Amino acid sequence: MLKKTKIMEKRVAILATDGFEESELTSPKEAIEKAGFTAEIVSIKSGSIKSWDVDKWGKDFTVDKEVSKVSAKDYNALVLPGGVINPDNLRTNEDALVFIRDFFKQSKIVAAICHGPQSLINAEVVEGRTMTSYPSIKKDLENAGALWVDKEVVVDEGFVTSRTPDDLPAFNDKLIEEIKEGKHDYQHA
Repeated sequence: MLKKTKIMEKRVAILATDGFEESELTSPKEAIEKAGFTAEIVSIKSGSIKSWDVDKWGKDFTVDKEVSKVSAKDYNALVLPGGVINPDNLRTNEDALVFIRDFFKQSKIVAAICHGPQSLINAEVVEGRTMTSYPSIKKDLENAGALWVDKEVVVDEGFVTSRTPDDLPAFNDKLIEEIKEGKHDYQHA
């Protein structure tokens, strides 16, 4: 019974801003909550953020916390949805970059899908890591020192990456598995 209570207490930050790919936030969030964990949308602004739904603007989502007012210490894991606009805005926000780096420094689970890894490049946490992403940013990741592979999901010591929304089932399964395992001593930046 105690172990179940500990699992239930796990909190996951989903870091996003306007232009995130809707399914890449909603699908992991649903999987996180179905597993009994708490998922919070963290953003560089308060209020709400607007999704991108395949080829048009999508729904608005309420922001739970501003990134400048939280810490990686508050969470067990971090999810970075893609979309083209979202990571481009996050990668130039110092509060977002510090937040991302701190998950790696604290050996916590980090999961990124599609274009989400672009923020990781600016956070300088991909060198020496095996990962995947949307194919168009393969060269960017390689130039930042990552070993890029073309697989639906890649796990490197608590660091989960996937390519596209088509990979969400595998991405979600590995994300939940890694959260249940907890910190990874060899997780590193």
